[in-house]
Amino acid sequence: MAPRSDIDFMRRALELASQAESRGEVPVGAVIVRGDTVIGEGCNRPIEARDPTAHAEIEALRSAGREAGSYRLEDTTLYVTLEPCLMCAAAIVHARVRRVVFGAWDPKAGAAGSTIDAFRLPAMNHRVDVFGGVLERECGGRLVRFFAARRA
Repeated sequence: MAPRSDIDFMRRALELASQAESRGEVPVGAVIVRGDTVIGEGCNRPIEARDPTAHAEIEALRSAGREAGSYRLEDTTLYVTLEPCLMCAAAIVHARVRRVVFGAWDPKAGAAGSTIDAFRLPAMNHRVDVFGGVLERECGGRLVRFFAARRA
């Protein structure tokens, strides 16, 4: 079997975003992969969980930590449908994730270059490779449709 690509894993993150949306949450999904194996998944659930930290990335980090038996997720890639916020970026650095791949840019709260690049702050003790724009239209379109429906 051929190795899976960034697009394959982002498509799984989009499936998770759909799950969040079906429960009335902002449609964001995240997947954490080590090698070719998914070790953690999550989708937005702050409303359901009554927890402001229950972003897709945090849920995926928690899931992967349980699976790996450690909060240190070295040699992993996190795929997320929306550019991480500052809280999530800091958690990703703390978890020692090697790489982040995201879909849509977040010009209001994105912390991977849109409002700030938390991954490049000099005081951070770990460097993360970050790449944005994978399936950007699909990821961004889902968010645009979700918020347009909420305003209608």
